[in-house]
Amino acid sequence: MSAIEKLKSEVGTPAGLQPLRVLAVSGQLGYGIPDAAFTSGLGRKPHFLGADMGSIDPGPYYLGSGNLATSDAMTRDDLAKVLRGARSIGVPFLLGTAGTAGAAPHLDKTLAMVRDIARAEGLHFRLAAIRADMPRDAIKLAIRAGKVKPLGAIPALTEHDVDAATHIVGQMGIEAFQRALTAGADVVIAGRACDTAVFAAIPAMLGYPIGPAMHMAKIIECCSLCTTPGGRDALLGTLNGDSFTIDSMNPIRHATPMSVAAHSLYEQGDPYRVIEPEGVLNTEAARYEAVDAHRCRIAGARWEPATRFTVKIEGATRVGERAVLLAGCADPKAIAAMREILPAVEKTVRELVSQSVRAPFDLHYRVYGIDGVFEWQGPLPALPREVFVMVECIAASAEDAKSVATVFKQYLLHHGFPGRISTGGNLAFPFTPPEVVAGTAYRFSVYHVMEVDALEPLFPVTIEEV
Repeated sequence: MSAIEKLKSEVGTPAGLQPLRVLAVSGQLGYGIPDAAFTSGLGRKPHFLGADMGSIDPGPYYLGSGNLATSDAMTRDDLAKVLRGARSIGVPFLLGTAGTAGAAPHLDKTLAMVRDIARAEGLHFRLAAIRADMPRDAIKLAIRAGKVKPLGAIPALTEHDVDAATHIVGQMGIEAFQRALTAGADVVIAGRACDTAVFAAIPAMLGYPIGPAMHMAKIIECCSLCTTPGGRDALLGTLNGDSFTIDSMNPIRHATPMSVAAHSLYEQGDPYRVIEPEGVLNTEAARYEAVDAHRCRIAGARWEPATRFTVKIEGATRVGERAVLLAGCADPKAIAAMREILPAVEKTVRELVSQSVRAPFDLHYRVYGIDGVFEWQGPLPALPREVFVMVECIAASAEDAKSVATVFKQYLLHHGFPGRISTGGNLAFPFTPPEVVAGTAYRFSVYHVMEVDALEPLFPVTIEEV
């Protein structure tokens, strides 16, 4: 009997569907899974385990480079813990956005770890892999047909953008996970996926109302982040007909109507509409009520099936090699003049390196304490006591980037400004060398929605016995 068939027999009774218990074990696998809450969650006998492993939040580098944001050791430990846990109670485990960004190299590295763990620990299961790399020819055809739209303030997608991206992925919905489970998978490791798909695919297959199931998935995917005080501990969602209950496995984290309702807005431009490949989750009529001081019950969300399937596509393109200069300053006169000093130093540096660094390069500087996080308009209400200066150079080669950063350091260190007393020593370097070669820089070049006729061809499923 397959995992999904076993679940159908467990929850389906002549009286109707029994409550479905879903354990969210990690909001981003690879950063550690607190033991006590995870063990407590297993003790509640969940019907399946789910985890997210990535997003675009860490930036374009991981999608562009094919590298994981998490360490191999931590990632392996988390995977081993969850695989052991799922197999110990004989329930499915679903993982979405493998390896941070969910492209082929991320998925392959994650699958290799899963196979190694299974061999080392004597685990046996049917493993499904779902790829999320988008066919570039299909994207180009969609561009020509006017079926690709930008998300936010990004230019319209061109065929050149498609060719230049190192990796392009699409976010799969519940359909791909359901195909993997129908094929008999016990463990599903997916490439780039909607966070909700990991947790809503099984409830939808079993016949639970899709609106509440999708709303529950939206809330529990980040584990106990929806509680107060928020955290990363495992979270149990219990789906019971048209409502569901949220229950943190850490007794100090409480799911309140306010904390859970606030998390429904997480990462959403529209507070009431969550767009998925297969439809839209509408939470306008959702109701949040306290079960007790620790748990919250939610009801009222509805599902609007799509009239046209859409897939969010993401891609990253190399822009050059990066070096950064890191320095602090506590000179009040230098701080007061910093907005004038940095452009003046840049002008000098560009003139000095023009013969040795012939390829174009970009310079960006941020002064933490003045405008490092946000480009504030208008004068400061008061000067900070000290600031941190970060100068970034992106150039054609690592050597060029380092050359520019090194020259910038020297001329920033000795630049003249009104009221200067010392000709040097106006900067403090946290370490030496203060110029750090930071590797290849990427930018998001594909962040669009593509209309598609069918989802299945875009997300192929493969099955193997492990």
